Amino acid sequence: MKIALFGASGMIGSRIAREALSRGHEVTGYTRSGAAVPEGVTPATGDLADGASVKAAAADHDVVVSATGPSRTGGSHQDWLDAVQTLIDQVGSTRVAFVGGAGSLLTPDGTRLLDTEGFPAAYLPEARSGAAALDAFRAAPESVDWTFLSPAPEIAPGERTGTYRTSLDTPAGDRISAEDYAVALVDELEQPAHRRARFTAAN
Repeated sequence: MKIALFGASGMIGSRIAREALSRGHEVTGYTRSGAAVPEGVTPATGDLADGASVKAAAADHDVVVSATGPSRTGGSHQDWLDAVQTLIDQVGSTRVAFVGGAGSLLTPDGTRLLDTEGFPAAYLPEARSGAAALDAFRAAPESVDWTFLSPAPEIAPGERTGTYRTSLDTPAGDRISAEDYAVALVDELEQPAHRRARFTAAN
C-alpha cells in the first residue's frame, strides 16, 4: 500500500510511519518545513492547506493520512480547520484516515467529553477544533471515503503491545500508547472496518 502521510514528523505521525513501514508499506511523509521524517519514509514538502498538494498526494497514493493538528501556541485554529476542509474537498475518491482527538467522544448519557465538568480548560480549544473537524467529515459528500480515529482520553508515547480495544463514539478505555494507536490505524488501513465513520481505540 502506498500511504501519503501529512504530519509525518510529529509524535503520532512518526509512529504511524514506522508501523506502516514495518509491515512493508510505502510511506511518503509530507511536512510543511522539510522537517526530518523517520528513516525509510520518502520525504516530501506539502501542506494540507494547499489543494494542489492534497490532490497530487491523493493521485499518487492509495490512502491519505492526516496526523496534523491545530496550533498549540494560542493562535487561531481556523487555518487548520480550513486545511481539513481542503483535504475533504480535494482528496477525491482516495481513502482518508484522520488522526482525531478524544474531546468529541461521548459519555454514556451522550455528552461530549469536552462539555463535561472538569474537562481541562487548557485542552478545550484543541478539543473544540477536533470536534469541528469530525463534523466536517460527517458532512462530507458520500464520495469521500473517510475514517476518523479518536484516541483514548490519554495518549502518550509508550509500549507497543499490539493489542487494543475499540468502540465507536464512547471511550474504549482511559488511555492508549501512541505506538498502539498507530497499530490500530494501520490495522484499519489494511482491513477497513470503519468506513465513513469515527471509532476509538484504547489499551
